[in-house]
Amino acid sequence: MSSLPQHLSSSNRAQNEETPLLMKSSNPVPIWDAFKKHVTVDVSREWADVVLLFCYIITGLLDSSAVFIWGSFVSMQTGNTVYLGLGLVDPYSSNRWIKSGTSIFFFCLGSFFFSRFHRFFSPQRRWVLIASYSIQLLFILIAALIVTFSRNKSSGWQVLVPIASVAFQSSGQAVTSRALKFPGLTSVVLTSNYCDLFSDPGLFNLRNVERNRRTAAPILLLLGAVCGGLWAHSEVGLAGALWTAVIMKALVVATWSVWPAEGSGEDE
Repeated sequence: MSSLPQHLSSSNRAQNEETPLLMKSSNPVPIWDAFKKHVTVDVSREWADVVLLFCYIITGLLDSSAVFIWGSFVSMQTGNTVYLGLGLVDPYSSNRWIKSGTSIFFFCLGSFFFSRFHRFFSPQRRWVLIASYSIQLLFILIAALIVTFSRNKSSGWQVLVPIASVAFQSSGQAVTSRALKFPGLTSVVLTSNYCDLFSDPGLFNLRNVERNRRTAAPILLLLGAVCGGLWAHSEVGLAGALWTAVIMKALVVATWSVWPAEGSGEDE
């Protein structure tokens, strides 16, 4: 009789020892906390210039095909400003100045929006970069859908809306270069890039990161321009260039999603 309580006591003690272990194993993994931590960190600037240089291909792709089909730039606004000036002198000779003016206006509007978006929510925050490039992706997608399914591809809103959409998103790339503190990699200007490259006193130094960036930028934009020209001359035309840009912009979004965080091991 005296052994029974002892047996029950040891059994209960063993059960109590196992219970916390069982409860721990059944606790759900805090996935939301891990996700929240992942998207709210600042991304590392280490090698981030490579992502910005990749955007030069997108710029060349869109601008070359747009100029060939529409007669207007959608990213580089210097040429559009010249077209606008020529159109104001003789507005009835062509509607190119209307397209160029539309592009300039929406590029400026996009710059206003994206710059304040980054400043308000923190320039290098991961979710901010993902959201910024997702918005850019959305506007290219809108242009691609309109161009793909539009019957009138030469004039009217079927042209002005895609120009406005692509110009608006192009400013996002330029703003990101400021947000990540690479002001020379706007992806929309090459004239100052050429000047800075060939006036660099360390032009022929073996180790010159700035020289390497300034060299890569026009080469990559030229590559994109060649690809855009090939699309523009093909049966697919401008739509092919726009859908290619959609895919490339999606790759940038995915890249920011997995980019190392500032202060991580990869950042050192």
